[in-house]
Amino acid sequence: MIDIQKARIVFKEFLNRYGDKDTPGFNLKVVHTYHVVDNAITIARKLNLSEEDVCLAELIALLHDIGRFEELSFLKQFDSVKFDHASYGVKMLFEDNLIRNFIKDDSYDEIIKIAINNHSRLTIQDGLEERTLLHSKIIRDADKLDNFRVKKEEKIEAIFPGKVRNKSDMEDSKLSYKVYNTVIAKKCIDIHDRVTLLDYWVCVLAFIFDLNFKESYEIVKNNNYINILIDRFNYSDLETKNKMEDIRLIMNSFIDCKTK
Repeated sequence: MIDIQKARIVFKEFLNRYGDKDTPGFNLKVVHTYHVVDNAITIARKLNLSEEDVCLAELIALLHDIGRFEELSFLKQFDSVKFDHASYGVKMLFEDNLIRNFIKDDSYDEIIKIAINNHSRLTIQDGLEERTLLHSKIIRDADKLDNFRVKKEEKIEAIFPGKVRNKSDMEDSKLSYKVYNTVIAKKCIDIHDRVTLLDYWVCVLAFIFDLNFKESYEIVKNNNYINILIDRFNYSDLETKNKMEDIRLIMNSFIDCKTK
């Protein structure tokens, strides 16, 4: 049994352990978590899942970024190359036994563990059983959808604490060859291939190549995320500006195909 209201209370208590709530990015991740929860519920309900699976999707979303708060505490920035927040979150939950504060029933442990571990991977691991794969797909889509919202609404220095000082840092950046060509090939970007600040931005845009449900693509399209995120910056380099227009065309066409 999943007592989701209790889990929400415990999550708030968990956040209170951190004294550096004014660190850029902390509140962003709190708000992000709750938006991912809402996205997971929406997707699960649109898929007509049982109430049990809706609650499970909600719980996974609540816990998916629990490792991010330790990352921010350690590094004072988000760096998925130096710090694997998903695997660290799994360690906190299942090696340190934090999971039992959120849910007493251990019958969901394997699904929760695998879904969280897979939420930020380049691809989902092979060989998952059907229900585990389903929840891995739900959390991946729910997380990616809110990454679009975050990049639309939040201050650039909060999105990339420790990396970006202001908007002009991004506007003066250029795309690396490998990242640009990965997008042209309609593939997600390996985080290890990111070199420039703009690579980090385009890496998020490229999430659209890995959404799992038509409902997710409809959310992206209805919110006009691709156009808004590309237009957030006035790119100072003409070649870069032209490449971003190429990316706009490719991504919007891809979304149109997925929502037919």
